Amino acid sequence: MNRAAAAGYSTDDVARLLGVDPHRVRSFVAAGFLAPRREGRAFRFSFQDLVILRAAHGLLDAGIPPQRVKSALARLRRQLPRGRSLAAVRITPEGGQVVVRDGTDVWEPESGQRQLPYPDFAGFEGFAVAELAERAAPHARRAVAEAERRGDLDAEDWYEVGWDLEATALDEAERAYRRALRLDPGHADAHVNLGRLLHAAGDAAAAEAHYRQASALRPADATPAYNLGVALQDLGRPREALTAYRSAVASDPAFADAWFNLAGLHSQLGDPAAALRSLKRYRDLVRRR
Repeated sequence: MNRAAAAGYSTDDVARLLGVDPHRVRSFVAAGFLAPRREGRAFRFSFQDLVILRAAHGLLDAGIPPQRVKSALARLRRQLPRGRSLAAVRITPEGGQVVVRDGTDVWEPESGQRQLPYPDFAGFEGFAVAELAERAAPHARRAVAEAERRGDLDAEDWYEVGWDLEATALDEAERAYRRALRLDPGHADAHVNLGRLLHAAGDAAAAEAHYRQASALRPADATPAYNLGVALQDLGRPREALTAYRSAVASDPAFADAWFNLAGLHSQLGDPAAALRSLKRYRDLVRRR
């Protein structure tokens, strides 16, 4: 990847966004909390790096031991799937542990152990990624404008830019994915992520087209098949959605959400026995987490 041309944050940018001294940013890197890319002697940080640094800063200030923070955040980076926005994530210190909330999903990244979701997270102190994203958005927009002006990014570069911008600037992320697809119409990940953004914006029909292209490019990948199923459900086409979810679980039998949606569709379509079987698979998978 042509990293020098891609969006990113300097050490001084990070220090301003996090409200810390640049020396502390460098000390976090030296301590091994993350490994940003290098441009000569300077660091360039991604938005995920910002998230990890902000979390490390808050968790250390809350008295969590440095080795525990380092271990938990290293695992968290691996546990958040590639291409998934971090904007809804909240990272909190609780009882000497690091706890992550993503929607109703609650877990300890160090152990991987799931917890029961709380009905309302507002009472918990912690770090909401969306707050950092709002502060970072102006910088993200400038970075994309500069990348477009230079014109030296390839399709994978633009995909990485889009992924990095999803939490900070959705319009710019969509533009980046479209640029990636103009350069390489066969970029399956860009199709999936652009489809997801369009779907979230309420255009399930446009999302369907991108999910289908991604599925054709990677027929063994469960993610575009699952996303296609959700889009088809939203478009009122349950039998087609059923086929898509079946494809998803054929590729990944441990895809719990696909089994859950299959259960609902089987029930809707008048097959209670299949609904019960799918629901049992879902429950078994959730218990194993």
